[in-house]
Parts: sequence; structure tokens; C-alpha cells
Amino acid sequence: MSAKKNLVRVTILNEEYSIRSDESPEHTRAVAEYLDQAIRRVLESGSVVETNRASILAALQITGELFEARTATGGSDIAQRLRGLSAEVRRLLPPGKRGETVA
Repeated sequence: MSAKKNLVRVTILNEEYSIRSDESPEHTRAVAEYLDQAIRRVLESGSVVETNRASILAALQITGELFEARTATGGSDIAQRLRGLSAEVRRLLPPGKRGETVA
């Protein structure tokens, strides 16, 4: 990780976002692509048509994957990386959806 923040443009669901991150541009693009694919899988399932709900469901699935990985590896630096990824995901959510609780 570098001390300088990188500004990276990514596209998620055909919308462009500018992300400022301590991670490398390649890492940020890979995270955005992973999120884009996860949201698209939820939308393709046909059970959800609203992109904001699909985004939340995809985030829950990804968080579940991260929790499983943390348990499997003993949680060494996974918790720190999870916090960083969580912050990136929050920045990608539309305003008003960043801190809401899903029932």
C-alpha cells in the first residue's frame, strides 16, 4: 500500500465513479469489477429488479464471503482489508443508502 491516494475511474452498472484509495489502481479496478459482477448476478437471478436492492444483496453476499475467508485464515489482516473494502463499497452506494439498515 502506498502513502499516496490514487484516483481511479471505475464503471459499475454502466455508471462511472471516481474512487480515491490508498490501494493500487489495479486493486481498486478489480474490487469494482468484482462488485459489478456480483450485482449483475443478483439482477440476472430475476428475483430483484431494483439496482439499489441488488447492490445491497451483492454487498451482503460479498461480506459473507469475506467473513468466511476471515474465519478460514484466522482473521490476520483480513479485518483491516474488510474495513477498507467496506469503505470503498460505501463510497459507491448512492447518497442516502450508505448507512441504512436492511431488514
